[in-house]
Amino acid sequence: MDKRELCQPPVYPIVWKNSKFRIIEIDDPSYSAYYRVEHTQHIKEMTDLDEKERDELMKLVFIVESAIKVFYKPDKINLASLGNLTPHVHWHVIPRFYDDNHFPGSIWSEQKKFKKTKISSQVRKNINSFIINKLN
Repeated sequence: MDKRELCQPPVYPIVWKNSKFRIIEIDDPSYSAYYRVEHTQHIKEMTDLDEKERDELMKLVFIVESAIKVFYKPDKINLASLGNLTPHVHWHVIPRFYDDNHFPGSIWSEQKKFKKTKISSQVRKNINSFIINKLN
């Protein structure tokens, strides 16, 4: 991820947004139902957020995780806040399966194989609708 990427309009679909946060669906052929919850302002660290913003951010992360868990049913869900060079707090919400392309490593580790994942348009719609309904 480029350090300016979160300053630009996202290249991926926005599922939900408000004045401080947005939830986007990452189009990754190896990981369907991969989402990122982003703070849209230049805030580098979780500790730079006030308590209310931290609570709001984590509420968003947990709603996305719940939607993926309920409708996509992965073996595990990874939550990651990395952003080594990105001056925006953001969380990756990534469904994992025992036979996915990087198992047992992280999705940023060496890829073991390549298998395109499949998610039905109905499951995608259910995940996004769940997120939207919980936040509106």
